[in-house]
Amino acid sequence: VQLQASGGGLVQPGGSLRLSCAASGLAFSRYNMGWFRQVPGKEREFVAGNTWRSDSTFYGDSVKGRFTISRDSAKNTVYLQMKNLKPEDTAVYYCAAGTIHPANWAVRYIRYWGQGTLVTVSS
Repeated sequence: VQLQASGGGLVQPGGSLRLSCAASGLAFSRYNMGWFRQVPGKEREFVAGNTWRSDSTFYGDSVKGRFTISRDSAKNTVYLQMKNLKPEDTAVYYCAAGTIHPANWAVRYIRYWGQGTLVTVSS
């Protein structure tokens, strides 16, 4: 199984980025997909999750109203559209796949992780 994340980079405060995660080797349509993020010295934090039926989405409190998760089953890809970025959004973002419902996601419930993509929000 591979989760290949991309789209990170340097952006100014207030800017936007879109992360992508291309999945291979797993039954994409049967997995809940999402994103976590982590900064050095802190625990990995839940950002967003999307159910395998795409009928529900969930967000961490710090990103609600600014980030949007979506998935394209034809491309086995999940996206994270990030708007109005803040310096505190700076982190390595990890794509995640799991069978537990994302409303209850924690690090210990994730079955597969991507390699991470760095997002830096700075002027």
